[in-house]
Amino acid sequence: MFVGHFALGFAAKRVTPRVSLVVLFAAAQLADLLWPFFLALGLEAVRINPGNPPFTQLDFVSYPYSHSLLFLVIWGVAFGWLYRMATGDGRAFLVLAGLVVSHWVLDFVTHVPDMPLYPGGPKLGLGLWNFVPATMAIELTMYAAGLWVYGVATRARDKTGHWAFLSFAVFLTIAYFASAFGGAPPSVVALYISALLGGLVLLLWAWWVDRHRQAASA
Repeated sequence: MFVGHFALGFAAKRVTPRVSLVVLFAAAQLADLLWPFFLALGLEAVRINPGNPPFTQLDFVSYPYSHSLLFLVIWGVAFGWLYRMATGDGRAFLVLAGLVVSHWVLDFVTHVPDMPLYPGGPKLGLGLWNFVPATMAIELTMYAAGLWVYGVATRARDKTGHWAFLSFAVFLTIAYFASAFGGAPPSVVALYISALLGGLVLLLWAWWVDRHRQAASA
């Protein structure tokens, strides 16, 4: 999943209107934000293997600390707890922890059996990535639904709020097609550097979008 994770982040704004979109995205994408750090440290491994499975250029050899179900539960509880300690928002704790764990659930659907239950444990995956049209249909439908929910749950404070949201939605769509059909990265180092920079850009953009929007009921 790529835009599927963002879809849940967008949609979560409806049930936690006081939580910034950047926080919701960070929760939904926490596994992928942690992953390049663990790659750089040599704690996890990936192999560039174009077309196997058909929808991705990567063979996820090992990522037990960023993507295993056990660790995502741990990361989710920690993320939600830290936010609750900072804000006192109990509902946000549940939503943010759920978003972190949802990453494993969505990846379980799309990935071939490479999603670990725990470090050294069995790896699962339904392999939707083997069917490119079905993958794109499901993920883009989720994405459209997430955008619609966010668009209904919020309204622009100013012109920037309108155009920032629209440009962000278009950019994510372009990035999705580029990741699916844009070819393999030149090296693992280039991969984790681009993942780090890309994650930072998307979080900053989400913060900018949400800063210029407010709850529709406000």
